[in-house]
Amino acid sequence: MDEIDANSASVLEMTDTCSEPAGFIKAIDKHSVHQICSGQVVLTLATAVKELVENSLDAGATNIDVKLKEHGIDLVEVSDNGKGVEEANFEGLTLKHHTSKLRDFTDLLHVETFGFRGEALSSLCALSDLSVVTCHQSCSVGTKLVFDHRGHLVERQPQPRQQGTTVSLQQLFLTLPVRHKEFQRNIKKEFTKMVHILQSYCLIATGVRITCSNQNGQCKRTTVLSTSGSQNIRDNIAAIFGSKQLQNLIAFQHVPPDEKILEEYGLVKAEPPEKLFSISGFVSQAEHGVGRSATDRQFFFINKRPCDPQKVAKLVNGVYHMYNRHQYPFVALHIEVASECVDVNVTPDKRQVFLQEEKLLLAILKSCLIHMFEGGVNKIRLNHSLIPSNVPASKQAEENVLETSANAEPLPEKTKSFLNLAGLKAAFSNHNFNSSVKSNTSKLTNNDRAQQTLTSFFTNTGKKATTPPGVKSSKAGSSVGKSILGGFRFSCKTNITSSCDTSLPANIHNYQAYSPSMDGEETSIKTEDGTQPETKFPEELRKSTWQNQPNADGEHGSVSPDLKRARKEDLTCVLDAPVSVKKKIVPLKFCLKELIGKIRRLETQKEKQKDSEELQYRRFRAKINPGESQCAEEELKKEISKDMFKEMEILGQFNLGFIITKVNSDLFIIDQHATDEKYNFEMLQQNRVLQGQKLIIPQKLHLTAVNENTLMENMDIFRKNGFEFQVDEDAQVMERVKLVSLPTSKNWTFGPADIEELIFMLSDSPGVMCRPSRVRQMFASRACRKSVMIGTALNRSEMKKLVVHMGEIEQPWNCPHGRPTMRHLINLDMVSQGCAKS
Repeated sequence: MDEIDANSASVLEMTDTCSEPAGFIKAIDKHSVHQICSGQVVLTLATAVKELVENSLDAGATNIDVKLKEHGIDLVEVSDNGKGVEEANFEGLTLKHHTSKLRDFTDLLHVETFGFRGEALSSLCALSDLSVVTCHQSCSVGTKLVFDHRGHLVERQPQPRQQGTTVSLQQLFLTLPVRHKEFQRNIKKEFTKMVHILQSYCLIATGVRITCSNQNGQCKRTTVLSTSGSQNIRDNIAAIFGSKQLQNLIAFQHVPPDEKILEEYGLVKAEPPEKLFSISGFVSQAEHGVGRSATDRQFFFINKRPCDPQKVAKLVNGVYHMYNRHQYPFVALHIEVASECVDVNVTPDKRQVFLQEEKLLLAILKSCLIHMFEGGVNKIRLNHSLIPSNVPASKQAEENVLETSANAEPLPEKTKSFLNLAGLKAAFSNHNFNSSVKSNTSKLTNNDRAQQTLTSFFTNTGKKATTPPGVKSSKAGSSVGKSILGGFRFSCKTNITSSCDTSLPANIHNYQAYSPSMDGEETSIKTEDGTQPETKFPEELRKSTWQNQPNADGEHGSVSPDLKRARKEDLTCVLDAPVSVKKKIVPLKFCLKELIGKIRRLETQKEKQKDSEELQYRRFRAKINPGESQCAEEELKKEISKDMFKEMEILGQFNLGFIITKVNSDLFIIDQHATDEKYNFEMLQQNRVLQGQKLIIPQKLHLTAVNENTLMENMDIFRKNGFEFQVDEDAQVMERVKLVSLPTSKNWTFGPADIEELIFMLSDSPGVMCRPSRVRQMFASRACRKSVMIGTALNRSEMKKLVVHMGEIEQPWNCPHGRPTMRHLINLDMVSQGCAKS
């Protein structure tokens, strides 16, 4: 009974739950909404620091200090000397959508401050432990404020402080466990992104001194970046990236857009507004070696707000690549536009913006950049006469060539001028283009001639056709050719050839083979009197014609309509006549043994089909072809593991250069030289320590603060590459590291460019052993000379050693020079199956 009561109770509970409405919609509680929305506003460490720095700039601060502990895991603190927070605003300081910047939506059109939504501090409260120490300009003593995760003020006490505000964030992202673990795991990358965002504010915030420092454990606090509070962007660039960066920059020059470029953007008919955009800033020169290997120093500003305009960045890089294909420019570009022509309320971080007249902006930028790069870069000094500025670049180059060829007199040494390489490029490109056009035109004319030749061939064939004497054609040209060709087709298919003339009557040569017109036109043959001759066919020809005349599909048995009429005239048809059908009895052979044998053969075929279905999944489909190398590598990565190399059976050596191995039923071919070269290269990469050559005088590197920190954190990796440094932590930023030793190896020399390449690689993957590209080239050449060569005979143990070595490296599929090491040959089961079928 107890079991029955329990079952009935469970049934009642199920009916109660089923009776509730499914998917009932109800409001989410405010605390959950607060947490969900806060995670969307503040996504990374860079966003958190950005929001706090923007609050300080909106408060009119001239000195901003950013301090971090453990790269921001433990503490993020931003202090400023701004106006401070009034006591009346303490309660609403961190509440959601509480702001002093806006009153209604219309104010958004004229907002000029960085923040205006009132979401930053509220979101930071939900994601960390937030406290504020502030002192308003009207107060003599500061106040410390502590808030809970909902943004409510929970503690308030006086604390001495000068005018300004300090905001502290402890344990950022602690309330989001998954994001907190990811934040700790990728803290070096998060820190690098934060520094890049902070650099943009350091550039555009003229008259503001911004410093950033970090402290790890009990170590001394290190400065990451610092500005001097200069009033122009040029000095800020020198303070952040060093004076060396300024040597290769050109100031932005504003010129009106070109008509061709306006037409490219569809702005010819419309009159563009004047002085809508004001553009200023600096761009790298377009000479090779001046740019950078990545877009890590590109900064764009709209009304002093750092942003990421993708189309503008793509345009700048595209124009730069017209002159320097292998590098990217340094860009610091400030665009000023009326506030009502730009929408910054697009994304939570305000990095994406919408612009009115965006096409006009792109046209202006493209015209200005082309003018700057053509007029200010790529100049060499040559002994030529002066070139007037109003002559196009292509004409200048052509005139220079003509003048130098015509005037044999030497020019005086004093008459030297700059010749623009862009003009030379344009001249040569125009010359090549004209020659290519001429060659293409000649090809087209040759093709036209060939086509005309073919046409004339068929036309002439028709015209050369002979007719019987006394008969002329009523249509000339193509119709005659068509009739002749039709007659030729008819005569061929009816087997009337020169080889069978003896079997036909003698008078057949007096008749012309009949064929309807190819285009459905009637071709009439008239005599000289204008009357049509009577065409009479011999009996033998009529019979052969009716029997052998093909239809349109090429099948015998049907005749043309004209021949059908002729046939009806000669033959009389009898309708509704009784037909007598003669039945024929044919004996059918039957053998039971043969039937049993056929059944058995069908059964064996079905079994083979089942076996073939099991082999339908082919693990290796790529062919040994240079065009399918990528597919072959992906198949090998997917199907071959490191342990399988030890299990491979050595079958032998082929052509003294390749090893044939077997795994289960798959055969593989292995290049003995490429395999050994890859293994030796990887061993050099991992274990080789380059010897350094001491410098007489330590060399200053002028690295940025971020690059200095990256170098100091990875000193072991630089030491393995042969670089040694002298570090003075008490020195100024960008002067703390000096180069003491450079790696040298026979004819190979290295320098500061290799150090910058290593720093760039370590910024993406800190702590991972890596080598500069020139060191990799040196190791590749040494590994090649050290490896087993093609033509060397190997015994089974030596071949086994090379194969086992492939399982000890990470990527054994290619040698350092790109040569494949291993490819799949064939599956033996498929071979046996094919032999059985045959």
